[in-house]
Amino acid sequence: MVARRPIALAAGIVLVLEAVGLVLLHMVLARVMGGQRMSLDGLDPDLMVTAIWIMGGVLGAYVALCGVLLVLLGVRDRRLGRAARIVLISCAITHGVLGAVVVGLVGWAAFAYMMVVLGLVVASLVLYAPEHGAREPAPPVEGGVAPA
Repeated sequence: MVARRPIALAAGIVLVLEAVGLVLLHMVLARVMGGQRMSLDGLDPDLMVTAIWIMGGVLGAYVALCGVLLVLLGVRDRRLGRAARIVLISCAITHGVLGAVVVGLVGWAAFAYMMVVLGLVVASLVLYAPEHGAREPAPPVEGGVAPA
């Protein structure tokens, strides 16, 4: 049996740390944008700074939620519900897309990091996937033959 609890816990811890890093990165970006006082095609610089702060908070909260779900998955060692699985699937998709973007903007090290996180999230999803034959059989139909 693969050690699925440590994989889920590691993925959760990495995502919580990533959330903190994302919030700090957006904080730095907002300060740099605020210090430049430049307008981009007539956009208000203060509006752009506010948007950077909001995006940093939303993205950090989303990644932190994914991390907390994975930590809970590792601690409880039980499958998550449908909504939590959808959140984790969207987290995996986000990391895949961001990995493709950062390879050109940041470099191969950032790409490798994003792919490791993607692998941890996908491994957690696959290791805690519902079993295919786990459903109960349907009850027999009264007055007729049960479906095959």
